[in-house]
Amino acid sequence: MSIPVALLVFAGAFALTVASSVVLARELDRIGERLGFSEALLGIVTALGADAPEIASAVAAIVAGHEDTGVGVVVGSNVFNLAGLLGVSALIAGPVRIHAHGLVLTGGVPIAVAIIGGLVAVGVLPGAAGFILALLALAPYVTVSALHARARARLPHFLREAVVEEQQDARRDEFARPATGVDALAVVPALAAVVGGAYGMVAAAQSLADRWDVSDVVIGALVLAALTSIPNLIAAVRLARHGRGAACVSESLNSNNANILIGLCIPALFLGLGSASGIEVFAACWMVGMTAVAVALGFGRGLTRREGAAIIALYVVFAVVVAAA
Repeated sequence: MSIPVALLVFAGAFALTVASSVVLARELDRIGERLGFSEALLGIVTALGADAPEIASAVAAIVAGHEDTGVGVVVGSNVFNLAGLLGVSALIAGPVRIHAHGLVLTGGVPIAVAIIGGLVAVGVLPGAAGFILALLALAPYVTVSALHARARARLPHFLREAVVEEQQDARRDEFARPATGVDALAVVPALAAVVGGAYGMVAAAQSLADRWDVSDVVIGALVLAALTSIPNLIAAVRLARHGRGAACVSESLNSNNANILIGLCIPALFLGLGSASGIEVFAACWMVGMTAVAVALGFGRGLTRREGAAIIALYVVFAVVVAAA
């Protein structure tokens, strides 16, 4: 397609994907309310809906045979989420605080999942093994987050305190009405629009990349990754401005968990990812290291503006290296 057509398709597909993800997140929130999900579990489900553009773009690229773009979207989105959802939130809203016990729970799992995703991305770990290991890491966390007050009482003290903090910070300013049959039916077209928009974005982006001689990794890790992360960024800044540090951290790290499990491990399981280039190895290692650094910086006073600036600086280095490769 010509450059003007590709630009129009990309802009339209991007708008469709983001708008549909907002609808999808809202409907999933209402369905969770109807099913009686705990507030922390509702937060995870809603984050999954907001994360749909990132996941759909990664899967669309891999299915279309652009494995480098798909891997770039996942790795780039995870790095961008750390810089945007945590770093930018800290710069705008001041300290993003979460108690140590909550950070161990919310941050420990994503570090393990990032390591698994990094090994899958560089071809060290097969897709099947990565998928199983990621599930084993995430299942206990999601199960604990789903517990209500009476069930939480049976947990060890440290774990109970961590879950209580996440539950409290996950409390929303507005409560969604319980879902009706219409809401359940609306999930299907919303999801279809997200997927369709993602395919349009990837196709247009690849067409532009071919014409402008831009690598697939740059398109995925920098362009698509940043644009598809915008819904999560807006949500995280809002949480930080309301002083809900645990929910802000959870929004960022749960988004990254979903990217790796659904956007990387499942496509690798069925389609494979091919061999990794040197820049993909660098990007995967940077994702793992930056995840660990962001979690470590959260201990103590939380993420102040200084720590937020440091995380953003790490993303700038990542972007410069990827763009120059």
